[in-house]
Amino acid sequence: MEHGGVSPPGPAPRLLLASASPRRRELVARLGIVPSGIAATDIDETPRKGELPRDYACRMAREKALAADGGDAFVLAGDTVVALGRRILPKAEDEATARRCLDLMSGRRHRVLSAVALKAPDGKLRERLSETVVRFKPLSREETDAYLAGGEWHGKAGGYAIQGAAEGLIAWISGSHSGVVGLPLYETRALLKAAGFALG
Repeated sequence: MEHGGVSPPGPAPRLLLASASPRRRELVARLGIVPSGIAATDIDETPRKGELPRDYACRMAREKALAADGGDAFVLAGDTVVALGRRILPKAEDEATARRCLDLMSGRRHRVLSAVALKAPDGKLRERLSETVVRFKPLSREETDAYLAGGEWHGKAGGYAIQGAAEGLIAWISGSHSGVVGLPLYETRALLKAAGFALG
């Protein structure tokens, strides 16, 4: 027992990531947070018929956060969707898919919708969404071939990673660079502060 009846301060709140993505772990570190671990989730990520990209991104982040068993920790989940109009571009698991995505985006604007959801230990859920407009330069066949040869497209929404070689092919962006990478830091910080999570 502490002298004078003063209780020691409670343990610092813990944060679990509902994602094994090293990119999201690196981005959270920019806020001065070292996640306590990964809260594994297994959800169906198939878009619903007629589901708009914005609604899909928010639903995925929300379902990942809710599916994770965080115990007494905060759970942070995110989802990033690349969209051309109402069309959701897939995560590229093979080179042919990545090439189709790049051909579609060549010389055109597309949107990157990055949703983030935070589940508090009491179960309360908070959500935010970042929307960024990105335009690739018109891509020659040689430029596309060279990018695909690097392999960084694998598993990426829309078949590219802005934090890699693709950044040299992007004419401009309007919005959140970190959101395109995979976690919008402004929105994430706002969620954490609103939930009372201590930030440096």
